[in-house]
Amino acid sequence: MRGNGLIAQLRRPPGGRDARIMLLAQCVDRTGTGVWAAASVLYFTYVCGMDARQLGLLLGVGAVAGIAGSPLAGRAAERVPVRWLLIGCHLLRLGAMGLLLVVDDFAALLPVVALICLAERAAKTLEMLFATRVAGERRATYQALFRSVANAGYALGAGVAAIGLAVGTTAAYRVLILANGLSYVLAAVLVWRTREPSGRGLVAAKAGEAPAGAAAAPSPWRDRGYLRFVLLDMPLNLDDSVLNVGLPLWLVHHTGAPHAVVPVFLVLNTVLVVLLQLRVSAWAEGALGAAAAVRWYGVTVLGGCLLIALATGAGPVLASVALLAAAMLITLAELLRSVSSWELAVVLAPPGAQASYLGVAGMSQSVQKSVGPLLLTGVVMAAGPVGWLGLGAATVGLGALQRRASLRRLAALGGAAGGAGAESARPVTASVG
Repeated sequence: MRGNGLIAQLRRPPGGRDARIMLLAQCVDRTGTGVWAAASVLYFTYVCGMDARQLGLLLGVGAVAGIAGSPLAGRAAERVPVRWLLIGCHLLRLGAMGLLLVVDDFAALLPVVALICLAERAAKTLEMLFATRVAGERRATYQALFRSVANAGYALGAGVAAIGLAVGTTAAYRVLILANGLSYVLAAVLVWRTREPSGRGLVAAKAGEAPAGAAAAPSPWRDRGYLRFVLLDMPLNLDDSVLNVGLPLWLVHHTGAPHAVVPVFLVLNTVLVVLLQLRVSAWAEGALGAAAAVRWYGVTVLGGCLLIALATGAGPVLASVALLAAAMLITLAELLRSVSSWELAVVLAPPGAQASYLGVAGMSQSVQKSVGPLLLTGVVMAAGPVGWLGLGAATVGLGALQRRASLRRLAALGGAAGGAGAESARPVTASVG
């Protein structure tokens, strides 16, 4: 990436033509997702007539269903080509969104929203697997490019949604649903134009290497070392809830900052991700760089939590400055986490079984989305400024623990591969810590 900007990297991404098409498909998909994310709560409230309790239950059921999407997609990818699975996910999401146009009963909407969330999480895992195969060792660069185009897509989608929300009619909301459905169609067509990455179950198949059979591949559910990584990775994804839930609620209820600052958090996050993701990814590239990024993630979150605590009870100017600075640090933590979480999920998995392993690792974000807001509002924020300081300190400790555990597992996997060859890789996975 030396001397190359974002535009140059997008023209020649790691993985060539297929990666370029997939990045475009992801941008289109995230644009549609941005439309629906900005309009969904108001749609369910004003068009479907749900109260706060029903809406909370609906979103909670969807979040729980999304947790199952990642491991199911990873398991299926060891038997079915990733490309066709991803197209199927887009079409499944299209059909489920179409049901929203004809269903408004709460009981009927529960399975529909659950299906949408499950297919969305599965699609994200399959995109991740596709990228690891086509980009190979440069997957961190691809991840940086993806996050840049994804954030641009989200912002564009939110802008489109703002037009429909300004109109505010039922017909306008339905047009937004159709716009999201159209994004699934376009994304599926673009994915269809790509070529299937070689090596089922593999991150990147080597020339002349036969793909590992599904029956012979180790199971991530029996791999204590990898499950430890996944369990630690769940709380190390809390930056998303801090930015989208913690900061806005703390500003409104515990500071004198004007409410107009709240949307600035999202704008600041989007701009910084687009500008800095490539630089952060270059700094944290590789297994050792990713392990180092985990440690700095904790330190950065701690800094953000300190600023949130300092903003408590402050006046408009001081509180606004402190919370905006906190948003910048939380965004930096997000950039570090996006590199470290993905890279470690790949390199800590044994050869020949990355598809199912990445599927299990993909659960971290889904679990965080369902549990994170409850943890923040019910525990951290309920404890006041001390709760924020406790969260920051806990994140530092978990980051240090994750880094040490990852380095030990990397050393063990490297020793096993070097000492006994590929045949001995399987038994190692059940005991590597």
